[in-house]
Amino acid sequence: MLDPTSVAAISAVLGAVGSGMANEAGKWAWESTGGFVRRIVGREVPAPVAPGDRDDVARMVHDQIRSNPQLAASWSAFATRVQDNPTPVGAAARSHLPASIRFFTDRKEAMKQLQREASRRADGRPRLALVHGPDGMGSSTLAVHFGSRPTRLFPDGQIYADLGGGGAGSARDVGTVLRTLLRQLGVRDEEMPPATDRLGEFFRHCVADRRLLVVLDHAHSAAQVRPFLTSAPGVFTIVVARTPFPGLDAVRVPVGPLTDRDAVRLLTDITGKSAVAAARATLPSLLDRCGGSPYALRAAADRLSAPTLPPRSAAVNGDPVQGAAEDNYQLLTPEAGTLYRLMALRGWPAFDAAAAGRTTGLDPAVTAGLLEDLADRMLLERSRSGSDNRRYHYRPGVRAHAEATAIRVDGIAACSAALARTLLAYADLAASAAHQALPESWRVPAPSDERSGQVYEDRGAALDVLLAESGNLVEAVRCAEESGQPDTAVHLCRSLWPLQLKAGHHEMLLPALRIGARLVDSHLPGSLDAGALHAQLAHSLTELGRWEEAEAESLAAARAEESAGHKRGHASAVEFLGLLRLRQWRYQEAYECFEEAGDILSTLGAHDEGTADLPRAEALLERHRGRALRGLGRGAEARERLESALRRFRVSGDTYNTARTLTDLAETWLDGEDTEAALPLIDEAIATLDGQRAEYHLTHLRRMRERCMTVTP
Repeated sequence: MLDPTSVAAISAVLGAVGSGMANEAGKWAWESTGGFVRRIVGREVPAPVAPGDRDDVARMVHDQIRSNPQLAASWSAFATRVQDNPTPVGAAARSHLPASIRFFTDRKEAMKQLQREASRRADGRPRLALVHGPDGMGSSTLAVHFGSRPTRLFPDGQIYADLGGGGAGSARDVGTVLRTLLRQLGVRDEEMPPATDRLGEFFRHCVADRRLLVVLDHAHSAAQVRPFLTSAPGVFTIVVARTPFPGLDAVRVPVGPLTDRDAVRLLTDITGKSAVAAARATLPSLLDRCGGSPYALRAAADRLSAPTLPPRSAAVNGDPVQGAAEDNYQLLTPEAGTLYRLMALRGWPAFDAAAAGRTTGLDPAVTAGLLEDLADRMLLERSRSGSDNRRYHYRPGVRAHAEATAIRVDGIAACSAALARTLLAYADLAASAAHQALPESWRVPAPSDERSGQVYEDRGAALDVLLAESGNLVEAVRCAEESGQPDTAVHLCRSLWPLQLKAGHHEMLLPALRIGARLVDSHLPGSLDAGALHAQLAHSLTELGRWEEAEAESLAAARAEESAGHKRGHASAVEFLGLLRLRQWRYQEAYECFEEAGDILSTLGAHDEGTADLPRAEALLERHRGRALRGLGRGAEARERLESALRRFRVSGDTYNTARTLTDLAETWLDGEDTEAALPLIDEAIATLDGQRAEYHLTHLRRMRERCMTVTP
C-alpha cells in the first residue's frame, strides 16, 4: 500500500484535486490545498501546473512532514478529505453511433478485418483500425454498420465523435471532442478536469475497465487522433479518414469503389428487381457515372427509370459525389436551388430554417420544407442534435459543388450579399439570446429595438438557443473576420459571455475569443469592447488552466478599460486578475488585486456605467478578500471579511452567494478544527441552497457536515 506521506502519494493528491476544479466544490478543494501547503511549508508556494511542478511541491511537503508526525497526520487527514470524491461511473451502456443504413452491400472482407481486430486476444497493444476511403465511398458507413450490429464485444456501449473534416483548419479541438465522448459515457461536465491537458488522461481512466467501441470519424492525421487512443484491453477504436496517413500503428482497412455487380445489387435492394430490369438501357451509363460510390448510387436511385441521363457540367470533373450532386441539383425548384447554393458559402456546422430564411429572403416556413426536400435528395445531411429544431449540414464534396455553383450562377456580389445576410442573422440572434440569458449583466450589451429578435420563455431557454447555435456562432466570428467585418465579429464575441459563464464549453469558444481579442487590438484599441474581449478571453483561459496566457489577457483588459475610462470594467478586470491569483495560490497578490479593485469602485460616480451593480460588486470583493486572507493563514481577518460579505448578500437577497460565503466561513473554522462553529454555518448553507439545483455544492457541504459529526462528541 502506498505511504500517504510519500512524494508519489502527495503528488497524486495534488493532481487529483487539480483535476476536479470544474465545479464549485473542486475550486474550494484547490484553494484549501494551497492554503494547507503554505502552512506546512511555511511560505508561499506557487500552484503546480505541469506534472513536474506537482512533484516539486510534493517534495516540499514531504520534506516538512517526514520528521513531524503531527504534520504528517494532519496532511493524511486533509488528503483524505479533499480526495473524497467518487470516480464518475457514467451511465448505463448505450449506443451513440449515428443510425446505420438499411441496405449494406459488399464490404465482407473489411468487416472481417474489423472483427479480427476487435476480437483478438488482448496483448497490451491498442485495438485500433484505420478505415479509409474517398468521400462517398462509405468508410464512415462501414464503421457505423460494424458497431451497430448486435454483438457481445461491446457491452458497455459504442461512442462516436466527428473530428471535423479533412484538414487542420476544419478540425474540432481535442478538448471539445474529449468532452463529447465523456458526456456519452455519462460523465457530467462538472466532473471533468477543466484543463485540456488532463482530459486525455481522465478519458483513458474512465474507459480503462470498459468493453467499448470508439468511432473517430473524419480524421486527418495521427496527431489529431492520438489523444483519444488507449491500450485498455476492452476498447476497440475505429479511426475513419479519407486517405491513410503515417504515424498511426493501426490495422488499415481500405474502402474502395463497389464493383458493378455490387453496385447493381445495391440499386436492386433500394429500388427493386423490376426497376433495375426496366433500366437496362441506361444502367451502364449510370454505373459509370456513379463510379462505385454508394453515396452516388443512392442519390441516383430515383432516376433509374429515366429514359436518358441529363448532361453534366464539366466542373464536376469525374468526381462521383459532385456528379451526383449536379444531377440532383438540376431537379430542384428555383427556390430550393437558391437555398442549396447560398447556404454552402460557409461551412456552417448545423444551420436551421431560420438562418436559411434570412440568407435567401424566404419565409422560414418555406425554407423548412425546402431543407427537408434537399435532405431527402441527399444534398444535405441531417445533423445529430438533441434539439427539436431540425438542423442540417453539407457533406464536403456536395458543399464544394454547391459553393462552386453559387459563384458561377449567382456571382461574387450576390454571394457576398447573401453571406452578409447570414452573418447579420447570427449576430442578431446571438445579441438577443445573450441579453435574455443574462439581462442584468453589463458585459452583454442590449440589442437595439429593431433587432431585439425572438422573445424566449425564460433565461434557460435563451441559453439553450445559444448552446444550439454555438458552433455556428464560432464559425460566424471566423467568417466576419475573413469578410472584413470586425465590428460584427466583436459583437458576436461579446454575445458568447453567457455561454462562458453558465455553460463552459471554453475549448470550443476559445478560437472565436482569440479572434475577437486580435480584432479589438487592431481596430478598437483602448475601447470598452477591447476591455470586454480581453476579459472574456482571460476568463476562459483561467478555467482551462492556461494561467500564463490568462494573466496577460487580464492585464490587457485592465489597460483597455482604464484607457476607455470605464471604471466598472477596470475594477472587474483587476478582480479577474485577483481570482487568477487565487488559483495560482498567490494569495497576497490576490488580496492586493481585490483591494485595488475596491479602490477603483469607490471612484464610481452616480452617472457611471455599472453604478447599479455596485453593492453586489463590493460584496463579492469582500468575499474574495476573505478567501485570500484564508489562503494566507489569517483566519480571524478572513472571517471578518466573509461576515461582512455575508451581511451584504443577505440584505440583497442573493441566496446563491449567501450560501457560497457561508461555506467559505465554515471552511475557515474547519481549518482550525472548530467543528462546533462550522456546523451551524454548514446547515444554513444547505437550507439556503434547497431547490437551487446546486448538486455539487450540496454534496461538498454534506461531506463537510459528516466531518463535523465525526469529530463532534
